[in-house]
Amino acid sequence: MNHTIVALVEDKPGVLNRVASLFRRRAFNIESLTVGHTEQPGVSRMTIVVDSDDVSIERLIAYLYKLVNVIQVEDLTHVPRVTRDLAMIKVSATPENRTHIMQTVDVFRARIVDVTNTSFIIEITGDEEKIEGFVEVLRPLGIIEMVRTGVVAMARGGAPLYVNGNGNGNGVHAAHYAS
Repeated sequence: MNHTIVALVEDKPGVLNRVASLFRRRAFNIESLTVGHTEQPGVSRMTIVVDSDDVSIERLIAYLYKLVNVIQVEDLTHVPRVTRDLAMIKVSATPENRTHIMQTVDVFRARIVDVTNTSFIIEITGDEEKIEGFVEVLRPLGIIEMVRTGVVAMARGGAPLYVNGNGNGNGVHAAHYAS
């Protein structure tokens, strides 16, 4: 089962390497890894999708907390959440298939962000299933190149993952970050 783990970490050099090395040492295969800044200065948010069982994930979370720069870790797998992925897909555009591509883009609520005489670059945002479905429809038309950002996720509701950097959020674990 794919688990969606969110880790708040200090925004310092080497943190990504330490987290990825932990996954490698414990023989976890990372399906998706996205890292970005948060609204809190000095704090980055990692969204990690990994295929594993619940027991192994609990152990992994405990190992993550042992890393010096990890502030908080939450498993969002079993909570209501919103997930998104972004893909840019370069597809071959011939005079014969241009209209079909544009109609397909509309159906999937994607956007054409670049046009040449021979290709389109299409941007699509959504959950993984939507993007996979779009890719399968485009594949027979001639995908030239594709890039995806990886999954980002947030728990639904008004509560933040952590409160002012030092309180309990939505999840099971308490943050141990001191402002």
